[in-house]
Amino acid sequence: MADATATLWRNREFNLLWVSQSLSDIGTAVSGLAVPLLILALTQSPVRAGLVGTIGLVVTVLSRLPAGVLADRFDRRRIMLVCDAVRLVAYLVLGFAVLHHQASFALVVAVVVVASVGNAFFGTAEHSSLRTIVPSVQLPTAVARNEARAYGTTLAGPPLGGLLFGVAHALPFFGDAITFLASMIGVLMVRRPLQEDREAETSGHLTALAEGFRFVIGNPFLRTIVLVVAPLNLALHGIIFTIIVTMQTHHKPPAIIGTVETVIGIGGLLGAVLAPALHRRLALPALIRAVCWTAALLMSASALVTDSVAAAIPLGLAVLLGPATNAALFGHQAAITPDRLQGRVVSVIIVLATSIAAAAPLLAGVLITALGPATTVLTFASLVICAAIAASSTTALRP
Repeated sequence: MADATATLWRNREFNLLWVSQSLSDIGTAVSGLAVPLLILALTQSPVRAGLVGTIGLVVTVLSRLPAGVLADRFDRRRIMLVCDAVRLVAYLVLGFAVLHHQASFALVVAVVVVASVGNAFFGTAEHSSLRTIVPSVQLPTAVARNEARAYGTTLAGPPLGGLLFGVAHALPFFGDAITFLASMIGVLMVRRPLQEDREAETSGHLTALAEGFRFVIGNPFLRTIVLVVAPLNLALHGIIFTIIVTMQTHHKPPAIIGTVETVIGIGGLLGAVLAPALHRRLALPALIRAVCWTAALLMSASALVTDSVAAAIPLGLAVLLGPATNAALFGHQAAITPDRLQGRVVSVIIVLATSIAAAAPLLAGVLITALGPATTVLTFASLVICAAIAASSTTALRP
């Protein structure tokens, strides 16, 4: 594993994408925190703030499946460049609107929709290209490094977003636009093709998409994993949103609110660093069970301090095993999936695993209003307990 990691660091194509997308991910994390803060400043409504988050997640989920088909049928580099250009323009428009006090709820929703579509198409194309620039033996390590990138930018992005939003509400959105320009430069510098040579498919888009579903659903192991992970994703997104909104209603400074996802990012980043060692010592079924039971206990503990950054500490510990699980799962998926199906299989797995998480912000907003933050957190934690029971009892996840 050490040799594979060292070789991967000398892979020019992978490192170009990794560095440029690290910058882009920081921008996305910055604006991701700024959007709900902007909605709360405009409307003073946690439900509306949750609605915007849910809209973004729903659009992302709905875009994943067509993104998978396009990533398998068209030039992946071109898809990524178009997505970057569109998102750059969208956030420039929002930034200028906020700067001139002309931002509205409808405009924020429109920008979130455009950005969510771009995120889905870009992410699917990038993930699908991994197999063409990374040798099969290094795929789990490459996925683990991408996990480290995601959590590392989660560390840097939200505090920066809170700080910039506190200085001027428009700054986070201008900053995100600049990072999309950096992403475009990185993608253009990659020399190697991002897909193998392939013949044009004559079947319709729905038929092509069905082939991706058959690949995933036909594998009992993959099918069970994504169904067990779905409530885990819902709970994590819901509790994070609950903590952020609760701190906002208690008038915590934006920079302090931004540290919530930073604390969680520390756990994920440590997990990504430990992923190769955990992957060697624990099989994927054991990792799934450990993630579920650990998360269920730690998420319940967050209910004790929902108005404090301390509520994020149990969540940070809960996600520690996540990167190793994702590295094992997506490394295995990339290795066994033909390049012509990479986009569709990736999109199907992500949609099945994250679809219900799209309801997390809106559901959290409704539960906070009706039950209060502590009960909301416990409600989400109970879903994870159900997933843990299912993961421990199903035969499909037994070694």
